[in-house]
Amino acid sequence: MKFFIDDLPIIFPYDRIYPEQYAYMCDLKRTLDATGHCLLEMPSGTGKTVSLLSLIVSYQQFYPTKRKLIYCSRTVPEIEKALAELKRLVEYRKECAETDEDREKEANFYGIGLTSRKNLCIHPEVSKEKKGKVVDARCRDLTNSAACQKGRENPGSVDLCDWHENLGKLEPGNLIPPGVWTLADVLQYGRDNSICPYFLVRRMMPFVDVIIYSFHYLLDPKVAEQVSKEITKDAIVVFDEAHNIDNVCIESLSIDLTRPMLDSAARSVVRLGDKIDEIKKTDASKLQDEYMKLVEGLQEANDAEDSFVSNPVLPEDLLKEAIPGNIRKAEHFVAFLKRFVEYLKTRMRVLHVVAETPLSFLQHLKDITYIERRPLRFCAERLQSLVRTLEVNRIDEFSSLQKVASFATLVATYEKGFLLILEPYETENATVPNPIFHLTCLDPAIAIKPVFERFSTVVITSGTLSPLDMYPKMLQFTPVVQETYSMTLTRNSFLPLVITRGSDQVAISSRFEVRNDPAVVRNFGSILIEYSKIVPDGIVAFFPSYLYMESIVAAWNDMGILNEVWKHKLIFVETPDANETSIALENYRRACDNGRGAVLLSVARGKVSEGIDFDHNYGRAVVMFGVPYQYTESRILKARLEYLRDAYRIRESEFLGFDAMRNAAQCVGRVLRGKTDWGLMVFADKVSYLGSFRRFPSPTPPAAAPCAAGAPQRFARADKRAKLPRWINQYITETASNLSTDMALSLSKQFMRMISQNPNENQTGISLWTLADVEKAQAKQKELALAQEAERREAAAATTMDMDEDEDEYGDGGLADDALAAVDLDI
Repeated sequence: MKFFIDDLPIIFPYDRIYPEQYAYMCDLKRTLDATGHCLLEMPSGTGKTVSLLSLIVSYQQFYPTKRKLIYCSRTVPEIEKALAELKRLVEYRKECAETDEDREKEANFYGIGLTSRKNLCIHPEVSKEKKGKVVDARCRDLTNSAACQKGRENPGSVDLCDWHENLGKLEPGNLIPPGVWTLADVLQYGRDNSICPYFLVRRMMPFVDVIIYSFHYLLDPKVAEQVSKEITKDAIVVFDEAHNIDNVCIESLSIDLTRPMLDSAARSVVRLGDKIDEIKKTDASKLQDEYMKLVEGLQEANDAEDSFVSNPVLPEDLLKEAIPGNIRKAEHFVAFLKRFVEYLKTRMRVLHVVAETPLSFLQHLKDITYIERRPLRFCAERLQSLVRTLEVNRIDEFSSLQKVASFATLVATYEKGFLLILEPYETENATVPNPIFHLTCLDPAIAIKPVFERFSTVVITSGTLSPLDMYPKMLQFTPVVQETYSMTLTRNSFLPLVITRGSDQVAISSRFEVRNDPAVVRNFGSILIEYSKIVPDGIVAFFPSYLYMESIVAAWNDMGILNEVWKHKLIFVETPDANETSIALENYRRACDNGRGAVLLSVARGKVSEGIDFDHNYGRAVVMFGVPYQYTESRILKARLEYLRDAYRIRESEFLGFDAMRNAAQCVGRVLRGKTDWGLMVFADKVSYLGSFRRFPSPTPPAAAPCAAGAPQRFARADKRAKLPRWINQYITETASNLSTDMALSLSKQFMRMISQNPNENQTGISLWTLADVEKAQAKQKELALAQEAERREAAAATTMDMDEDEDEYGDGGLADDALAAVDLDI
């Protein structure tokens, strides 16, 4: 399909388009024209990715100033999915090209995806490693500039990667033919041509039109400095599935240190000291050259391809000056690190919780060890220089020391928006100390600020961003367009239900006081039993936390509830272990395919709730047991809530309610993956007590208390429901928002009977538009715009007439202007 938005020709790779896709594209174009940022919430399963790519690729190809697209997604499967969609779009554009010039343009289009070395390595030995850090370290040993130089000057003296060497022989910018390459395609091309897929993608990045990679490559300064440094400022940046973007920002600037890490860092410092002594005997000029460069303030050009540790701070916060004198000499810097690590170890011996600001930490550090703030700021940079000079191998063994250096640099750079928390015990009831020193970032705006400032257009989009006004507040930006779209359906393809009480009329809730009440547990169980009887194929159930799920499942087992469910469906459980969960998912899908049916018990914020689609028979119902509030006794969460309140005037209950609802929406949204799909969305929680910010008793173990500050408002309350996305909320009726289990079952049966009928109504013109429908909608828009313009003109004319009348009235009975001018005012 080809149509126009203003003067821009859009090539859309399907012969029908959803109305919400068209509206989404219009708002996206408005954002690109204004070179501003936008926030767009698009319903799940309505073709967000293809709409976005169609509009932006059309924009790139039509306007002469070709702006690169940086498309960020969260997981590797999502990156692959976006690349496959882009590939299909570009193939379709080639078919639709009308002139030779257009055909040439489309033929020269480049699209590529980047993921970690672990996923793209084809070296027979290195690719066998299971840990990403080990793959990175071994790859660096074979490909760093010093090793390559030695190997080329004296072949056979050091091991090199042949695939990397072959890549170096090719012409830059022409390493791979034009086209869209998925990760699997790049891997295959690398194998066929004996070149390294990872470095192929890295080196092609400045030359391609579309790059698809993970959020961290742009938001985490340690990675962004290596990967995204050369991207031009006019690039269009898209964060897809960005409902948790604030958490990604915070994680990228936070570091946790444990006692084993500090022990490992201390051993690494000793190894560095030994290496320095060794080099002094064999090649002392190396250290002298490095020292002279540091004296002159000449930072060694950072070769992004083989850097050991990039600076953890944001580019604008780097000090553009020479490294301080007291850490220039290698042996002095090692002694400095030793002292700092020993200081951290002594801090770990404290057996009570300590929370302090970076300034307080630095003052205490100075009082005890005489270490100044300034050399700490250069810690990560100086360590990188030293590692490069010493040509250290197997850098994965130095990862703990790298963390300590990053910790030092961050704590010395930032005063506001950070907090240090030392927790000596894992849980409140633990008796054996297992201390963790958290340097936690409290302000997500710090990490994303350089992205908003550097790039002219940033698009934040997802299916669950409501309430939209929270993101501009938290991330400190002003969107030119902020929009949420409803879902156009000829008939309801999903039914949201809020169950507030069991069939015995006992209120159900995951609130801490009643969550383990046998009546509540039994009613939760009866919901699962009854739905497993009536719903075909797959049911996905979500709990607020692993601990709560374990306690409920154990109670259900004792009550015989699991045996009842087993009569109708198999039961699979998500666990914190990724491999176990993958096996459970595989078997769950198999049970849904062969007609046996299955129930998957999962956790909000887990792997299943974030990246797995339960389309069609894999998810005919999703049940949300309780509201997924965060555990409010977490000291890090309390500190973040306090910071949001003081810095951005965001109340604790407001943030916690928003966070719980976006996670609940994310969970239930898994069930609907397109307009041809259908499913039930069951929210099981009652209207709870009303009150202010409440703390639970301290013995509550972590992750056991999802019920949170402001937890009084639950699914049945209108103010809470308003925080759900518009496309879900529009279908929650008043009658369906306060149900007992038997009433909900009756409505569910009625819905499934209706949805299983062959729909006679034609979707075309309502939830599916042809080209004619698009043109009709555009004509209506023009008419509306003209009518509004005419109204505006009439209003302006009426205002002018009123002002003239006012002037006439005001002048009645007074002197005329010429008479007044002739008056002699000489007194």
